[in-house]
Amino acid sequence: EHPWRGAGSSGDGDASGEPQGVVGAPEPQPLDNNDALAFISSNALTLAQAALALHELRGLLEATQVVGALSLLAIDGAHEAYAAPVHAARPHRGSIEVARRMRELIGAADRPAPPLGRIQDPYGFRCLPQIHGPAHDAADALEAVVAIEINAAAENPLIAPADMAAYHHGGFYQAQLALALDHFRLALTQVARLSTSRLSTLNEPAYTRLRPFLADREPASSGVMILEYAAGAALGDLRAFSAPASLGHAVLSRGVEEQASFASLAARQTLRACGAYRLVVGCELVAAVRALRQRELRPDPDLPVGRALELALSVLDEDHADRPLTDDVTSAAALLDRFTDIWRGE
Repeated sequence: EHPWRGAGSSGDGDASGEPQGVVGAPEPQPLDNNDALAFISSNALTLAQAALALHELRGLLEATQVVGALSLLAIDGAHEAYAAPVHAARPHRGSIEVARRMRELIGAADRPAPPLGRIQDPYGFRCLPQIHGPAHDAADALEAVVAIEINAAAENPLIAPADMAAYHHGGFYQAQLALALDHFRLALTQVARLSTSRLSTLNEPAYTRLRPFLADREPASSGVMILEYAAGAALGDLRAFSAPASLGHAVLSRGVEEQASFASLAARQTLRACGAYRLVVGCELVAAVRALRQRELRPDPDLPVGRALELALSVLDEDHADRPLTDDVTSAAALLDRFTDIWRGE
């Protein structure tokens, strides 16, 4: 295991999505003027932010699949999209693993029987492996880059005692990290967009056989309609944070430093994406649990998805009357960290 794995954020954040604390973090160390160049040249802050963001977002990505499984149950979705032969025929590593994990979450067979109802589900369910899979692949690629960089000697010049030489170089340039961070954020944005699609499906009576927006029986009730607006706004923030930082350009120091990776910006944008992503998936979770409650559906408690539902039922308010849903979404967003453990089989 890499030395930075497991040292992620506490899961708490302010409105900007910036982490507020780190579990097991060392005490802050004072810096003076002599530390500045080494701190910048080693990319220490950039690497730390990249590692923290990857840790949190990888966990949220895994939790999102558990939420997607709950939504699948709520609409009586088909299992065919996760069939082993489908993904063996197009063997992208991430998609194969996501499909396999979905079958484990919901207790589906490797070769599930065709559904009795509709032939095909919306893309939010049918294309889940094809969209979550690339995000897992992007996370793996980013982890590989961070693992190299966090253990690298990248300062300029490189002092090589065996050669009795100092080599001036550009090893501090973080093109690999910037590109990997940009790739990861773009992949996560597609996953978040898929979550908003499932949220819209949960609000549709044609799929749930419930009232529009999962509203109660009171006239003019709006149910969880506002969640679509909240999730859409958070997705807009996420799209803004996902703009490729590596497209930036700078010419400095009279043209000697005529290129910049903008990896530091990419790392900050990735950290900021955490809060927006968490809010999107939290909205879906509130709707999925409400739909399952109203339909009185309870999966086998021995299945991972059954354990996830029992956990959510113990945390989320069962009152379905029209009211502010801020507390519900806040609780659901915090619950995602425990869903990560369910995805990992812990």
